[in-house]
Amino acid sequence: MTRALIIEADGGSRGNPGTAGSGAVVIDEATGEVIREICRFVGIATNNVAEYIALVAGLEAAYDIDSNADITVRMDSKLVIEQMAGRWKIKHPDMLQLGKQVQDLVRGKTVTWQWIPREQNFRADALANKAMDELADSESSGVTVTPGAKNRLASAVTEFNEIAPSSVRSPVDVTQPLTTIVLVRHGRTALTEARKISGGDGDDPDLSEVGRLDAAAVANALGQIGSQGSWQRIAPISAIVTSPMHRAKQTAQIIADRFGLSVNENENLREISFGTWDGLTHEEAENTDAEIWNAWRGSWSVSPPKGESLEVFDARLQEARRQIVERHAGKTVVVVAHVMPIRGFLRWAFDAAAAAYWRPQVAPCSISIIRVWGDETAEVVTVNHTAHL
Repeated sequence: MTRALIIEADGGSRGNPGTAGSGAVVIDEATGEVIREICRFVGIATNNVAEYIALVAGLEAAYDIDSNADITVRMDSKLVIEQMAGRWKIKHPDMLQLGKQVQDLVRGKTVTWQWIPREQNFRADALANKAMDELADSESSGVTVTPGAKNRLASAVTEFNEIAPSSVRSPVDVTQPLTTIVLVRHGRTALTEARKISGGDGDDPDLSEVGRLDAAAVANALGQIGSQGSWQRIAPISAIVTSPMHRAKQTAQIIADRFGLSVNENENLREISFGTWDGLTHEEAENTDAEIWNAWRGSWSVSPPKGESLEVFDARLQEARRQIVERHAGKTVVVVAHVMPIRGFLRWAFDAAAAAYWRPQVAPCSISIIRVWGDETAEVVTVNHTAHL
């Protein structure tokens, strides 16, 4: 039986022409396994040149894996797909040579040309951006697995719906676009390390030295989104939003530098106000206001002296969520915030009661991911991921 392989390819140019990179993945059609990832640093070129170079790299890799394979090429470049399918003529001189190279590779082979929307080509897009970020070529092969493991992999892949909620039990037929929110808590500060309360209206400390290391580690981990590992089928990150507090902004900037993105602030992501308890240890706050402390624990409506109740805080936090989803609809956005805002996003995603504000653990520079469709429904992908730390 002839093996069937899928190639997803993409190229990009920061300037068009400008710094350009190409990315391609080769996928086993039967299992859904990504068996080869290719990054090519192109130099100074246009988008179209980079796209053709990505296609050549993908075809060469696929035929290296199996020279007799049936190939399906998927690209979001209408130009390349239509030209290679023979429906459009190649006119630009830069394209003529590359087009001939592709035609030589596929001569006598079985190849299907398929245009796909950009959001479905996120793996190749991420690899092209990796090539541009690192100004270098790279290549990796998938892990060889046993037939039984392939069956398990294929089963797992089918349970992740890239557009709609993954569970067949979801009662909602969504009409809003999928927005993926990647929640990152800021790195450690001197108050974090001293286990002192650090709210939205008290001291606004900077990241500590270890906090900056936290932030660098989480920035690298986020590079797997849309590229590799368990998050490779999530669309690549395209925006970063942060709380206005120093520790969050500094963490967000370290992440932004990794991806070449700007940072937007949202005032409603500020940490909950602990009022007069800010800067105290838990023991000190309890000893200072024992009666209020005991009433506050587990309460939706009781607030610390001069601080915020969960009820008041949740109202502004959900407004932040709506603002972010409206502005970044259909995208993957990193939200850098604090323990309580992250718990607030999770509370909404789980459609949970007040207890969601104290049950999830949210470590410094942990990653939690939710997928949302406007206000219609949500799906929780991961909570408090810390393997990178």
